[in-house]
Amino acid sequence: MQPRERQFHIACLPEDVGRYCILPGDPGRVPAIAALLDNARQVACNREFNVWTGYLLGEKVTACSTGIGGPSAAIAMEELHNCGADTFLRTGTCGGIALDVRAGDLVVATGAVRYEHTSREYAPLEYPAVPDFQATLCLTEAARALGIPFHTGVVQCKDSFYGQHSPEASPVSYELKARWESWKRLGVKASEMESAALFVVAAALGCRCGACFHVIWNQEREAAGLDQETCEDTSTSVRTAVEAMKRLIQADRAAGT
Repeated sequence: MQPRERQFHIACLPEDVGRYCILPGDPGRVPAIAALLDNARQVACNREFNVWTGYLLGEKVTACSTGIGGPSAAIAMEELHNCGADTFLRTGTCGGIALDVRAGDLVVATGAVRYEHTSREYAPLEYPAVPDFQATLCLTEAARALGIPFHTGVVQCKDSFYGQHSPEASPVSYELKARWESWKRLGVKASEMESAALFVVAAALGCRCGACFHVIWNQEREAAGLDQETCEDTSTSVRTAVEAMKRLIQADRAAGT
């Protein structure tokens, strides 16, 4: 592409973006993150990318929505990195898989199943999709400090929402159902749509990335006849990401980085 003053998709200039970024999927969730920052303001809004920047502990922090799925999440990370960002925390939603994961809980990803295709354009399949250890540690510490029930473990990352929820309608239902059974037997905690791409893109760019997810529901608990509720209040995931970012900032200051 020809050089541009503003990034092509997120429509930001370098001065609009902080080193530290929080990435929700939903553009409507960005103001909720911005409300937890100091002096936050909207710096751009284009397509699915709603971008606000404020401050935490005196450091510039940007919240940028990515839309749904790996391709747009990768675009957001690449263009934010072009503007100088190097630390990313994904805050999103997921569906539980493991039976101990309840609606309203938080899942902090320690790795992601690369059942998507965006990451394949950044690394061969043998390369694992894993988050930054320090970012993951800060997310677990934040959830514990906030008193939020959480789980750590591998999540499954997919491209098709309805491939999970209506697999019988797909011509490749045999594959979808067999793979789902594999995730269950391997102890995968939850299913979502962005983390594998973000973890691998971050590795390719030399950045840090961690991810936490609010559990909306768990179809496996329902299938097992267990008590099942739906919880769409994503504030716990948002608060955890913001608190974790504070801890990363403090750690960077202590390390002089």
